[in-house]
Amino acid sequence: MTPPSETGAEAGWSAGPDPRVLCDARALAAGPPVPSGVLWKLAEGGRQLDANVVRLAPGGRVDTHTEPNLDVLVLVVSGDGVVGKGTRDEPEPLAEGTLLWLPHGSTRSITAGASGLAYLTVHRRRPGMQIQSRGGAPA
Repeated sequence: MTPPSETGAEAGWSAGPDPRVLCDARALAAGPPVPSGVLWKLAEGGRQLDANVVRLAPGGRVDTHTEPNLDVLVLVVSGDGVVGKGTRDEPEPLAEGTLLWLPHGSTRSITAGASGLAYLTVHRRRPGMQIQSRGGAPA
């Protein structure tokens, strides 16, 4: 065990990037009302995650869709709404503080309530597009 007085560099650890605060999602959501859209996006190079703070205007909707490849975590930052689950779009209420898991392969929609809805999404970073040969292998 490393003595508590040693730093990571002294203990032989490599110095990596420092943790840092990126934004205040509640302050973003509390800003002046704007049309639906992305309020903040994780854009740091070398990251393994994608994250966004999204606002839906009152009654705004993300239509029913299925994400085949990525699990997504959704944290409701402000407002309220409904997640529609499955092909029947079965409603489940969302409120500030709700943490929702959208497993890959699930069918879902999100609809904002009367006060609108702001939420943080986090998922594994999508790989960049690649040019492929006709056989499907990278060119």
